[in-house]
Amino acid sequence: MDVKVEDVSDVKKKVHVEIPKEQVTSKLDEAYKQLKKTAKIKGYRPGKTPRPVLERHFKKDVHADVVNSLVQDSFPDAIKEADLTVLETTDFDAPELDPESSYKYAATVELKPELPEVEFKGLKLKKTVYTVEEAEIDTQMDRLRQHLAEYKPIDPPRPAQDKEYVTVDYEGFIDGQPSDATPFTENSAFQLGSSGFPEEFDNAVIGMTPGEEKTVTVEFPEDYKDQQLAGREVEFKITLKELREQVLPPVDDDFAKNFGEFETLEDLRAEIRKNLEQGYESRTNQELQEQIFEQLLTNDFEIPEVMVKYEMDEIIRDAEMKFAQSGVSMEQLGITREHMEQQYRGLAEQQVHRHLLLSKIIEQEQLEIPTEELEAEYEKIAEATGQSNDMIKSYYRQNPEKHEGFKHALLEKKAIDLIINHAETEEVEPETESNADEGETADQEQDK
Repeated sequence: MDVKVEDVSDVKKKVHVEIPKEQVTSKLDEAYKQLKKTAKIKGYRPGKTPRPVLERHFKKDVHADVVNSLVQDSFPDAIKEADLTVLETTDFDAPELDPESSYKYAATVELKPELPEVEFKGLKLKKTVYTVEEAEIDTQMDRLRQHLAEYKPIDPPRPAQDKEYVTVDYEGFIDGQPSDATPFTENSAFQLGSSGFPEEFDNAVIGMTPGEEKTVTVEFPEDYKDQQLAGREVEFKITLKELREQVLPPVDDDFAKNFGEFETLEDLRAEIRKNLEQGYESRTNQELQEQIFEQLLTNDFEIPEVMVKYEMDEIIRDAEMKFAQSGVSMEQLGITREHMEQQYRGLAEQQVHRHLLLSKIIEQEQLEIPTEELEAEYEKIAEATGQSNDMIKSYYRQNPEKHEGFKHALLEKKAIDLIINHAETEEVEPETESNADEGETADQEQDK
């Protein structure tokens, strides 16, 4: 077998394979030998059909089977001989078989790019030190109060005011006809100003008294989320059923007991503080990573399309899950996969560049995950999911590919920690609006 590799790009090669005529002949002889045992041809007893007759009846199918067999048997050896680490085979060029000559075919493959050693030590990083303020905790407490709020009818009835809570019946008509996009809806409850329709709808309800009916024409913008209504003019018939006021619970120890095993209000505030601190820690790490990649990825390198597709699949899968949690689908919102791919292609490419860079650092620094660290991570997952440690391990044993992905994610985190530990890090205060404005003014003065 003769193997030649043609360079298409740094991450794409075309592998040309030539199989000797003797091997082709041997495969053909074996194929017809097996066919002769089972072929049923009128005028011939089973196992006695001459080869020329078999060729006349089955040549096309036999040749196709032999080509498939030749390629499947030879391609792994060809890749090994060429010393290629293939991520994906994107195309096979396998012509028809000529029994009188050697067989030649070609395959296009994508490879992981070979990166030079990464010089990651001594990066200059700025670490923003965030502090949880009492006002932030108060804001979270207000949101929890909203969660437990009661909505009581306003008595005696009076005209509705902006930001108040209403219950309405409505139906929309397009060109005087009922529309599937705005069917009759009974007892729709919302806060005025946040119905989800254009502001003309909410403004029409302001000033109405419970029991009152009104007709209003609403123009939907061209970029409205529901494509059935985008750019359309809809006439709504609205009936105000009820006007309600929001009653918030008092903030005390009894209030705290509604949100878990908290005995006092201070216990709840302490938990909120802890969560905010964890959020700030994640934000700080994300900011450090952005600085790291900005400094290390100064030289662009070609990336394989198969890795971009994989990242794109992950992005779209995450988006679909988030939509599903909100009770809607991408299709309902008029969002196509093609639109998502176009919108997030740049992010997918960025992620691939980062994964490859970290993989190179993992390789050159020979990073590993010790057994005790892996066990600790299993414990974290078990605690977060409420499952046993044994169940987590069993899942990964049954899904080795996911386990490899899990371990690689841990290695990437270890690589990032290594970069940060070898960096020159300066702690800075969070940038306030006034600081940002001063910095912008200084930049403008410097440009003059």
